[in-house]
Amino acid sequence: MKIAMLAPISWRTPPRAYGPWELVTSLLTEALVARGVDVTLFATQDSITAGTLAAVVPAPYSEDPSIDAKVWEMRHLAHLFERAGEFDLIHNQADFPAHAFANLVPTPMITTIHGFSSARIMPMYKPFEDRIHYVAISDADRAPDLRYAATIHHGIVLDEFAFDAKGSDDLLFFGRMHPDKGAAEAIAAAKASGRRLHMYGIVQDQGYYEREVASAVDGERILYHGPVGGSARIEALGRARALLHLINFDEPFGLSVIEAMACGTPVIAINRGSMPELIVDGVTGFLVNDVEEAVAAIDRVEEIDRAACRAHVAAHFTVDRMADRYLALYRDILNL
Repeated sequence: MKIAMLAPISWRTPPRAYGPWELVTSLLTEALVARGVDVTLFATQDSITAGTLAAVVPAPYSEDPSIDAKVWEMRHLAHLFERAGEFDLIHNQADFPAHAFANLVPTPMITTIHGFSSARIMPMYKPFEDRIHYVAISDADRAPDLRYAATIHHGIVLDEFAFDAKGSDDLLFFGRMHPDKGAAEAIAAAKASGRRLHMYGIVQDQGYYEREVASAVDGERILYHGPVGGSARIEALGRARALLHLINFDEPFGLSVIEAMACGTPVIAINRGSMPELIVDGVTGFLVNDVEEAVAAIDRVEEIDRAACRAHVAAHFTVDRMADRYLALYRDILNL
């Protein structure tokens, strides 16, 4: 089986710090290669893989301002589809632009839908549903009028996330500085609970960051550390009383949620989107409806067994489980 894996080019695959789509693409690629699958990863030139790297894009456009995103995305897609006949299947992880090429080649194609940015992009999905096999990353993120081949949750390499049995008294926010991710709500909940809050993530909305976050950061009770990767990232995820995930949108998945639980950290999340699929209320954290309920949940965190958080991830959200489900889908599509 020869698979062409199409990664996004916003960040390196795997990302140095932020880059959830690139991270999932890398995790799946490496797991498939470890199972003996012949995978060619189409990604940026600085990407790293145990498979075969096919790269024409000099650098990720979110890291190098000299890279024109539109120009190099088209070059990236052309590079793959010019070689489509070499592969048994194309697995697209890079959103809808690849669909424009789908009817020009006979190679079967899967698109993992990492989330709909807007209903306005549906014209690049619905007309292709008989040609492309769509995978949802949560049941909550399924568009009701779109045909899907499967729902496959993301998975992580559990051994890379050290278990912290104690955590600390401090709270954690881990996500983009953007209204969707609830940074302001996390600050409000932390202040109301009287606990210190450590915040990590890229600034995606500068105005929001300046209004809602920077003005509250005092270096003592509210601390912003910027984006974080490597061992520091794992330490941050584990060394917390709870992760505050007080989102303002129907989040398709939420990698930081399962990563925190893998480290033993309970998650307090707004009950929207995929959160009920990831969190067992009262067992691995709490599903709440607003900041007031989040504050009450912070006081109840001792009820949560941190080992149960990790066990839940081990049972449902490992990279092995994800890879096995994708392999089964590949074989079904290819009649193997």
